Amino acid sequence: MTRDLPLADKVAVVTGAAKGIGAIAADFLAQDGAHVALAGRDEAALAAKATALDEKYPGRQSLPVRCDVTDEEQVAAMMAAVAARFGGVDILVNTAGGTGPIETPAHSYPAEEFRKILELNVIGTFLPCKHAIPHMIARGGGRIVNLAGTSGLRGYRNRSGYSSSKWAVRGLTRTLALELGPHDITVNTVCPNVTNGARMDRIVAEKARKLGKAPEEVYADFAAQTALGRFVEETDVGEAVRFLVSPAARNITGHDIPVDAGWDV
Repeated sequence: MTRDLPLADKVAVVTGAAKGIGAIAADFLAQDGAHVALAGRDEAALAAKATALDEKYPGRQSLPVRCDVTDEEQVAAMMAAVAARFGGVDILVNTAGGTGPIETPAHSYPAEEFRKILELNVIGTFLPCKHAIPHMIARGGGRIVNLAGTSGLRGYRNRSGYSSSKWAVRGLTRTLALELGPHDITVNTVCPNVTNGARMDRIVAEKARKLGKAPEEVYADFAAQTALGRFVEETDVGEAVRFLVSPAARNITGHDIPVDAGWDV
């Protein structure tokens, strides 16, 4: 480990790594010297991202692995493949997830959609943790960062499935922090607020359609709810992840780090 490469020789797994916050997090971890396993369902996008990382940050390696994080056999096989390639697992960043129905009150929320978003966001966070933990214990420590959200810090009108899933991720995180502290494994969440990117564009468009507003109005409404009056960038979230997996955060565990432009104040 050096000051320039604080994650040199560390092995990181990032779920949902092909795009968005996952891709940004993978970039930052590679920049800091880590070998990075890129897990997700889009094989072509993962392979392209791995190639780009290896060209941009030589001296360490990337491994694309197709994996549905809700399928335990696939998750177990993915972690085994990473450990076989790199000798273990030190860092896990769970960014894979979804949003579920937008602007849908609970009495109109399809039960199957509720189950689906819990499966993706909660089970899809739990399973990578479950199968990474033995490798981290064998290495003598580790870092887990789960992506929650500000909708897991308060109630969220008309998003009962999504909000419930993010509260559950926070509960899982705190429980794991207690269990894994004796093994020198820290477990934290990053909680972004409205974040610029393709996912937010889809949410705004659907919210605008259902409310009969222009997308620009919806963007302005979201921004006005924050102290800083603006959206978060994906790089802001990536920087929080980067900090939590760094040596500087070795005594931070079981906590939620809001990256929210001052929404939850």
